[in-house]
This record gives sequence, structure tokens and C-alpha cells, in this order.
Amino acid sequence: MLITILTYLVLGAAAGVVAGLFGIGGGLLIVPVLVFTFELQGMSVDVLTHAAVATSLATIVATSISSTLAHHRKGAVRWDIFKPLALGILVGAVLGVKTAGQMTGEWLQITIGCFAIVMAFQMGLNLKPEAGEKTVSQGEYVFSGSLIGWLSSIFGIGGGSLSVPYLTWRRIKMQQAVATSAACGLPIAVMGALTNVWEGWGNAQMPEWSAGYIYLPALVGIVLTSTFFAKVGAKLAHRLPALILKRIFAVFLLCVGLRFLLSNLL
Repeated sequence: MLITILTYLVLGAAAGVVAGLFGIGGGLLIVPVLVFTFELQGMSVDVLTHAAVATSLATIVATSISSTLAHHRKGAVRWDIFKPLALGILVGAVLGVKTAGQMTGEWLQITIGCFAIVMAFQMGLNLKPEAGEKTVSQGEYVFSGSLIGWLSSIFGIGGGSLSVPYLTWRRIKMQQAVATSAACGLPIAVMGALTNVWEGWGNAQMPEWSAGYIYLPALVGIVLTSTFFAKVGAKLAHRLPALILKRIFAVFLLCVGLRFLLSNLL
């Protein structure tokens, strides 16, 4: 049990550093590591991937609050854009959890694996969208928010890897895009976590100390270290070669994606 707790503390620290370094949130790291950890713990294959996604979303609640407050103090959050995006996100996050709930653990891993491979190529090749039109309707923001919330709650991420490219495409300054994306992580995480509690409540295959699909020991361990180490990662981002680090993390994501695909398709 001690080794397991230490694993969660180290995972939280690593996720925090990754979030601070790349500004993408720690979900891309937390979900696959939790899947592997839950497998070693002997958690049922029918629920362990759902539990990894749900627990990841719950951890993002704490980190997104801290990150949003930091960005807000610098006046970087575009609250005028956040409001319609958040409206769509709240609906999309619920639908995303419902969608994941209809998948078996195998197909959820395959879906996450495909996303990890896409993100690996995006980060490894440093691909960025071309700027689009400046004028964006409120309706488009609501629709885009619902799509971001839907996908993020399926993958167990805070949405930064989706919302930052989208906002950049819509000609929002990078600093404002990152800050607004951080704020959008909160409704994704809160609604995704609460819906996962509801969906998994009373599931006999979940172990003790669970709230729905959220595994509380993992949640506490990750939250205890992730917020502090996100600040460490942000400082390291100014000192280390970002492109090389991105490519290293891209290789990790590629390996995770291939592992999820091959283990469930072969």
C-alpha cells in the first residue's frame, strides 16, 4: 500500500511538471499511468480505464483553480470568451462521460490510444493551426465548447491540448489562449468528475475508497503534489530546451498509444 501511495505522489509531481512545462495539463500523463497502476493493483478491467479517466478529471479541479487564479491576476483570461465556451463545455462534459460509459474498457483504451498518437505527432512535429477569421459568433463558441468538453471528458484531460489550438486558430493571443484554456479546464473537470461519480455510484467492481468511478487514494495523492510541481515545471520551461522536451514527451505518448491499441486489438 505504501508503494502505491508513493506512486500516486510521484505521478502527481510528474503531472504537475508536465503541465507547467508544456501548458497542456497533466491528464495526458495521469490517465495512462493510472491505467497501468490500476492494472497492477488488480482492479477489474471492466472499470479500471473509466476509473483512470474519472480520477484524472477530479485531479484537474484543483490544478485548474490554481492555474486560473494565477492567470487572472495577470489579466490574461478572456472572460468574455470563457462564458460561451463554458456553457457548451458543461453540456459536452456530461455527454462525454455518458459516451465513455457506453464503451467497454477495451474500446475506451483504444480511443484514448488513438488520441495519444495524434497528440504525439502534434507535439513531436510542433504542428500549429493557421489563424482563421477574427469574427467569431457566440454560437460558435458554445458549439466549440461542447465539442471540447465532450472529447476532454472521454480522454480525462483538462482540454488544453484542444482549446489552445482552437483559440489560437481564432486569432486569440497565445498568452490569452493559454489563460482562457486554463479557466475552461475547471468546468470540464468539475462537470466530468461529478458525472463520473453519478455514473459509477454503487458499481460493485470499483474497489473500496471510491466515489463512483473516482478512486480517492489516487486523487488525494496526485493533488497533494501536482499543484506545487506545476510551478516547478513553469520555471523549468524558461530554462530547458522546450522543443527537445516536447519530442521526448511525444515519444512517451506514442508508446502509450501503441500499447493501448496493440494490447486491445491483437
